[in-house]
Amino acid sequence: MTDQNRLKLIYEYLRQHKKGLLLFFLFALIYAVVFSMYTLEAEAVLYSMALCLAAGGVICGLDFAKYVSRHKRMQELSAQISLGLRGLPEAQNLVEQDYEMLLKGLQDEKNRIATAADQERSDMLDYYTLWAHQIKTPIAAMRILLQQEDSDLSRELEAQLFQVSRYVEMVLSYLRLEGDTTDFMFGRHSLEELVRKEVRRYAPLFVRKRLGLDLKEMNVPVLTDEKWLRFVIGQVLSNSLKYTVRGKITIYAEGKTLVIEDTGIGIAPEDIPRLGQKGFTGANGRRDQKATGLGLYLCRQVLTKLGHSMAIFSEPGKGTQVRICLQEAKLRTE
Repeated sequence: MTDQNRLKLIYEYLRQHKKGLLLFFLFALIYAVVFSMYTLEAEAVLYSMALCLAAGGVICGLDFAKYVSRHKRMQELSAQISLGLRGLPEAQNLVEQDYEMLLKGLQDEKNRIATAADQERSDMLDYYTLWAHQIKTPIAAMRILLQQEDSDLSRELEAQLFQVSRYVEMVLSYLRLEGDTTDFMFGRHSLEELVRKEVRRYAPLFVRKRLGLDLKEMNVPVLTDEKWLRFVIGQVLSNSLKYTVRGKITIYAEGKTLVIEDTGIGIAPEDIPRLGQKGFTGANGRRDQKATGLGLYLCRQVLTKLGHSMAIFSEPGKGTQVRICLQEAKLRTE
């Protein structure tokens, strides 16, 4: 305990017991006046007062030690008060008992509200999870119907249907990440194979936008979750395709770092520090009017859970570089 805290405790103790101290000195004064009226010797008066002060000092010292102990106990409990009120010091008087009952009432009400909120959230997650899975059936049916016709209209519709499918995938990913459990399964995977799988998914968009792809050889094994890392790569590719009008997208590896570069419109410098914040869309998103700010937020959440990280470098009009650092956390492979 620092000297400042010790002085603060002494001050608070004296402030709380000021009435008792004033009464003590008042009684001592009355005692001295009465003794003087009977012309008793001053030595006897002073001696009796000294004895009273000594006894009072001992009692106050013991009480102050108990006061400090209770203060420390309350400070320790404040760190775990959300877990309950067990361990509170025993109430010393009726008023403290009243405060204890009030705290228990508040704790019970808090638990009731938290339980109701958890149930509502669980019901909502169940509903949207069911919806996201059910919507996949008509999406798959529409994709089969569109594949039976080869025309500019069918290709455009198929591209839009692909975006709908991506948004459904994003909803499911959001629900899983925000839930109490996840389905992570770590293992050794070829980085190039993971990237190629996502590139094949987005191949129609490369063709539609007439963008080039420079995919370097990446003989890099990584310890990660295949599905979730592919989700991140897909989100980054989607952003690159969305904001690149001409030029190409380059993908390569630098050691354990996956680099995805584009020649798109770039990102404003003031927006870069906030990329990945929930709901933040930046200047590009405000111009587009369709961005949700959810994609990069989910990417950062996923990478954090995987033990990876992401850095974004960009310059307006000159493109964007996303670096996904796939450092290996100490995880058990399956």
